[in-house]
Amino acid sequence: MKNMSIKEITIRSIYALVGVLILAFGVTVMRIGNVGLDPFTSANIALGEIFGLSLGVYQLGVNIGILFLIFLFGRKYIGTGTIINMVLAGFFIDMYTAIFAHFELAATNLFQQAVCLIVGVLFFTFGASFYMSADVGAAPYDSIAPTIVDKTNWDYKKVRMIQDISFALVGFFFHGPIGVGTFINAFLTGPFITFWDTKISQPLIAKSVEKAMEN
Repeated sequence: MKNMSIKEITIRSIYALVGVLILAFGVTVMRIGNVGLDPFTSANIALGEIFGLSLGVYQLGVNIGILFLIFLFGRKYIGTGTIINMVLAGFFIDMYTAIFAHFELAATNLFQQAVCLIVGVLFFTFGASFYMSADVGAAPYDSIAPTIVDKTNWDYKKVRMIQDISFALVGFFFHGPIGVGTFINAFLTGPFITFWDTKISQPLIAKSVEKAMEN
């Protein structure tokens, strides 16, 4: 976020917000499909239920704790996008879940589950690409691995894998929504995010910012 004007930060933050909205929708589609969620959300849903808290409330608390550590050791990853993601992602998932429940939308057979998995992953990865391409800070969870790598010079992929597996195990042992979607979101979404980055997210955001700054 260095060398960005207030106008550019505002524009990019709006794109980050849209990205989180899309990402949360994808997570919720997988949630109603009962096909498993990403490790972080799975762990937060499981532990939140134990404490009688909604995903939004519990996840916000966890994010605040992680953000404190990132502020101490990796503050370069913090920006407006960090705040948008940490505060709103869980509540957006709660909102979409309530809407789906109101209309009694849920997967009741294997085919519907497969559709939810595919649609959910596509929306999740596109939303993740959009919010990250805005380049105004990473979510606290996404900042953990790069911060550790900065301090240790360990391999990023290995650190991120250990991080994701650890949260997935928490979700599994506390009966969170772990399934094939968890595995896909933890290890196989990279190519999808790269595709969205190059084809849509980065060109669109860059062009929009450039056009706005000319006016």
